[in-house]
Amino acid sequence: MENEQRSVRILVIDDEEKIRNILAAILKDEGYDVETAKDGVDAVAKSKAYMPDLLIVDLQMPGLDGMETIRLIKEQLPSAISIILTAHGTIQSAVQAIKEGVYDYLTKPFDNEQMLLVVKRAAELHRLKREVSQLKSELHGRYGVHNLIGESEIMKIVRRKILELASTDATVLIEGESGTGKELAARAIHYESKRMDNPFVIVDCTAIPASLIESEFFGHEKGAFTDARSQRIGKFEEANGGTIFLDEISELPLEAQAKLLRVLQEREFTRVGGNRRVRVDVRVIAATNKDLETQVANRKFREDLYYRLHVLELHMPPLREHLDDIPIYVQHFLAKFSPVFGKNITEVSDEALALLMKREWKGNIRELENVVQRAMLSAQGNRIDESTLRWTEGSGSIGITGLHEVGNLEERVQSMTEQIELQIILKTLKEVNWNRTKAAEKLGISRKTLFNKMRRYRIGKEGNE
Repeated sequence: MENEQRSVRILVIDDEEKIRNILAAILKDEGYDVETAKDGVDAVAKSKAYMPDLLIVDLQMPGLDGMETIRLIKEQLPSAISIILTAHGTIQSAVQAIKEGVYDYLTKPFDNEQMLLVVKRAAELHRLKREVSQLKSELHGRYGVHNLIGESEIMKIVRRKILELASTDATVLIEGESGTGKELAARAIHYESKRMDNPFVIVDCTAIPASLIESEFFGHEKGAFTDARSQRIGKFEEANGGTIFLDEISELPLEAQAKLLRVLQEREFTRVGGNRRVRVDVRVIAATNKDLETQVANRKFREDLYYRLHVLELHMPPLREHLDDIPIYVQHFLAKFSPVFGKNITEVSDEALALLMKREWKGNIRELENVVQRAMLSAQGNRIDESTLRWTEGSGSIGITGLHEVGNLEERVQSMTEQIELQIILKTLKEVNWNRTKAAEKLGISRKTLFNKMRRYRIGKEGNE
């Protein structure tokens, strides 16, 4: 029998011993783990130790009836799935039970094949629910507040603030320089909140052409414009019930800001080309690496939208304000990228750490991550030392190491070319404040090509914003 069946525990509850025994024998033959109970009181007591996944419960029993028995067991085991056994005369009660959350019902006398089919479907539903629960747990583990590492007092304050923000449902504005972890903070707020089981949708406001912003935000109907071959829901609708993260909100054109303001005020919108109002329940978290008050004063950002967004705020500190966290970040990156590079680098010399601690880190944690990756590529053995960190004079970046590597001419030229390409891309991104559209234009390549290269060199990966 399948492992899923063997792992499913079924509690059969019926005051008729014959039916209990028949059901138990059939289900055990199919590989299920089965326990029986003679009435509701017996079932509630046994459930505490047995922890059943499925309940097969007689609707009519003396003392506690089937529905009351199910309610009491589900107080202990909310994930348990229940199936009702009922006589033909009480089918209406069984239908009502389904409305109250019972999975299905079987009529007495039951058909064995039909019974097994219902149980199999219930077991499959339980398996899927268990997988979803595990995935949710993994997401919380991956994006919860504990993932904002650092033992400095300033990072402890940030984590406490995130938990405070997660306990509310108000709009949040996250401010901080590029590379300080704004996206990671936004995810933590979502995954520590009551909305954690619902979508977390990211909108990169720098990556949407002005002509497509309305369609991207609110979706469109079929035929709304030339390429609208089918209906498409927008980001706000996609995030319904959850959180929408508007990254680099300051990059939105003024016209788009006005449309965003309306949806924040009314919590409803109309798809492009449509006439039906779509209402959504969405928490908004916005982030910016610019001073929005200055943007407002310079008429580059709407004042009314600023106050709509600036309900609660979180400031992500630059790395230079908590340099003592650098050793922790370095060890984290070593553990993260060693499998990627096929290396087992576990140590960093005191001299190398001292060198890292002296940097200004204008690109913050993202820049540190990139430096550690490049140092790992150059390192020999399981250690990064001072000689591995060859800084190019005046640029603050690691110098070319290809001249010192082992390999034939073609391999060494290829390595040097990749390092030069990487440094040019990083330098250009920093010059345009990590605006990828502007960087692509400046480099004379398409945005898609730039994104591919950034992915290849693992520049600015998800969660490092």
